Amino acid sequence: MHPWRTVVALLIGAVAFGLAPLALARLWAVVFSPQKPGPQKNSIYECGLESHGDAWIRFDAAYYLYAIVFLIFDVEAVFLLPFAVAFTGLTAGACLAMLVFLLLLVEGLLWAWQKGVLTWN
Repeated sequence: MHPWRTVVALLIGAVAFGLAPLALARLWAVVFSPQKPGPQKNSIYECGLESHGDAWIRFDAAYYLYAIVFLIFDVEAVFLLPFAVAFTGLTAGACLAMLVFLLLLVEGLLWAWQKGVLTWN
């Protein structure tokens, strides 16, 4: 038996596993959902109301900054939880690594504070 036969079989299975639902959905759409284009079907429909005005509005970048800061400190919590659970069994090197990690996060928080990211205008 060739050593790559298993890898090729798993690769074919993975591709088939991804493509089979797509092929079934396409078949379902063709057989059971015939296309019926028209002015009502092609109109823009959102929340039961007709859209009015321009959809291109200026979006405040502060929302993105809040999201980025939230993600940074959310990931911090994900890394801190296993450290807190295994704290008593860790070596001094692991504690030092976590201290460096926390200091970098505090530095990022101070930078965001200085730049005014945390103030809502």
